[in-house]
Amino acid sequence: MSVLNGKKILLGVSGGIAGYKTASLVRLFIKAGAHVQVIMTPASKVFVTPLTLATLSKNPVYSTFYETPDDVSSKLTEVKGEGVWNNHVELALWADFMVIAPATANTLSKMASGTCDNLLLATYLSAKCPVYFAPAMDLDMYKHPTTLTNFKALHSFGNTIIPAESGELASGLSGEGRMAEPENILAFIEADLESKLPLKGKKILITAGPTYEAIDPVRFIGNHSSGKMGYDIAQSAAEQGASVVLVSGPSHCKVTHSAIELIPVVSAQEMFDACHLHYAKVDVAIAAAAVADYKPKTIASQKIKKSEAEFSIELEKTQDVLASLGAAKKNQFLIGFALETENEIENAKLKIQKKNLDLIVLNSLQDEGAGFKKATNKVTFIDKNFSVEPMELKSKEAVATDIVNKIISHFNA
Repeated sequence: MSVLNGKKILLGVSGGIAGYKTASLVRLFIKAGAHVQVIMTPASKVFVTPLTLATLSKNPVYSTFYETPDDVSSKLTEVKGEGVWNNHVELALWADFMVIAPATANTLSKMASGTCDNLLLATYLSAKCPVYFAPAMDLDMYKHPTTLTNFKALHSFGNTIIPAESGELASGLSGEGRMAEPENILAFIEADLESKLPLKGKKILITAGPTYEAIDPVRFIGNHSSGKMGYDIAQSAAEQGASVVLVSGPSHCKVTHSAIELIPVVSAQEMFDACHLHYAKVDVAIAAAAVADYKPKTIASQKIKKSEAEFSIELEKTQDVLASLGAAKKNQFLIGFALETENEIENAKLKIQKKNLDLIVLNSLQDEGAGFKKATNKVTFIDKNFSVEPMELKSKEAVATDIVNKIISHFNA
């Protein structure tokens, strides 16, 4: 999954021949899962039509502050009335980041000096998000002292240049100044965003789902865990740059992020073995799985026939995965889960001590909307110093984000 998935990109197009490449750039952004809104300078419409970019971005294209009803009717959306005011402040606040491509010498000069004579520049000056710009001009213009000074000024503003490439130019000359190809712009932005993710370079081990302890070839002892909480934590951690090893018991949940390595297991012993295979190499471990506490002492080799009115199974304890990770802990940040029905806080604090945890995520079955097979969860965070932080009822995705933010805070402390 691309780091651009779900991101809101404001694409500014200025008036250069490289504008024709923006059709491909919009398609690449959309393919990566981004939401794209295009703003064009009036001059750029000579090189690529607003209708083309509106069709590809699935959003109306803006180029002026005010549009008459006739202007609006030419878009993909139908608006009735006296006209439409295109609010540059709202556009700027909407974006996760802004990309200006092509960025001509004229537009770059205005960006550097603060000249504000069109909607694109007004939006740029209002932007609080990161801004990337991809210069496009002839080679002598690209190397002109004024242009180089503008590059330095924009860099000092916190803007990021996507360097121009060398090749054949519209003038017939060959050299530096050609706008980076759309594929290279995409790769540059993805690499830059990934390098800034807070968990970049961190490796996280996560357990999820139930374990099944065989009684015979047909039956097993298990629980109602869906695995969703662990999978959501894995997704959130991967989106923040972490490399994730997800050890999962049987679950219908799916892995969609390329940074998540799924290791499917069935029994508590298989989960124990998989965790200890990777534990020494991880920075964080999160035990979100609902591991069976007991297993049949003897597993029947054939299906047990229904013959007696009563039937008993002798059970023995499984190996405690979380306690074993706590015992082996060196520098890992270890997070456990506790599902309690009574004396919740006291029992969770005891678990922190017994299992050498840094943080515990407490669930209570007394809370409506929490527990197994639910889309929501209500948790309380308790750290190793016994600081208690109750949270509101949230979606499991939001709870996963809260847990990952705890990890980020730990490494930023």
